[in-house]
Amino acid sequence: MANEQDFAILFSGGTDSLALYGLLTAGHLQDLMRPRSIHLLHMLNGMSRFHDFPKERYHVARKILAKRASEKEKLVDSFYLELDMGRLFQGLWLDTYEILMPKYNGKNLVCVACKLAMHTRAIIYCVENFVPMLTTGYTKKQSYYPEQTPIFMEKMADLSSSFGIATTFPVYNEFDDKTVTRHVLEDFGLPSTGGGERKCLFSQTLTNAKEDEIGQYVDDMMPKLKSFIDFRLDGKVKKAAEIFPPGNTYGQE
Repeated sequence: MANEQDFAILFSGGTDSLALYGLLTAGHLQDLMRPRSIHLLHMLNGMSRFHDFPKERYHVARKILAKRASEKEKLVDSFYLELDMGRLFQGLWLDTYEILMPKYNGKNLVCVACKLAMHTRAIIYCVENFVPMLTTGYTKKQSYYPEQTPIFMEKMADLSSSFGIATTFPVYNEFDDKTVTRHVLEDFGLPSTGGGERKCLFSQTLTNAKEDEIGQYVDDMMPKLKSFIDFRLDGKVKKAAEIFPPGNTYGQE
């Protein structure tokens, strides 16, 4: 089709992002056309183990979907890429968390910072590779995670839109129960249980941050993120790096 375009997925290898991949390949998402190709972006934050898990889950899924594809409508091309956003993640939280936490009522926003880094890195990739659509497997059933709240998603959509990228959350309301995701995966013949995600040091970290605190933190970081993206896209790597200097230099001249 002439109006087909590339899509990117923030791909963790978990059941939700895997189901999103299956639905996109079939063009079975409301309001989203069947893509020309799919870029599965797996982010490395420097705090995780077993990176082969999501990669293997992708390769298994692609083989299954290829067998189910018809001669008339072959499987959509897809690419699995690992992108490093560890330094950006550190700059957003870990380097200066002792200074940042009191500003947000002492709340732990480490996972919000990680997702901010992921979206920022994904926006840069999408702009540089002419991928106009970025999708995620965020779901209502996981809205207890601060980075899967409506306030966070709204601000990420606004950030990407300012760089010409449309970020959508197409399964957020549909996947409000894990049984829905499981049904979708089983319909495609895909693995319907866990085992596809890498193991992150901060997985299941306690936080009781509210939307006001999440939104304020994201708003405070937004000017830095926009400058960082602008500098990166302009090839000004030194200026980009200076946006998030190492924490052990804080306060030094």
